[in-house]
Amino acid sequence: MTESTAHPYSLAFEKDGIVYVSGATSIDYSTHQPVPGRREALDAALNEVERRLASVGLDLSHVVKATYFLLDVTLRNEANEQYEERFKPPRPARTVVGTSGIPFGGQCVIDVIAHR
Repeated sequence: MTESTAHPYSLAFEKDGIVYVSGATSIDYSTHQPVPGRREALDAALNEVERRLASVGLDLSHVVKATYFLLDVTLRNEANEQYEERFKPPRPARTVVGTSGIPFGGQCVIDVIAHR
């Protein structure tokens, strides 16, 4: 498990072999500035998800459910491309949600549930 020093919650929390990964935002975590570019923003968020999974010894192959929160729902096309490239069949279940705001000015947030 990892703890965030900036937030009062775990970045990844495991209970009974199920790992819940908190929402990873499309920002540069060292500067808290938004990552420019549509696909680049999606990749930044998913890369952070991967980092959080790795902190508990897992990777994207363990993901059973993902939720993408998109500031602009037209990002769905790039999200679909990313999903096909980064998640291997059978791909996990996924939900895409349009939202009116993302922390730190990011374009997306991705959270996942993984199973050990």
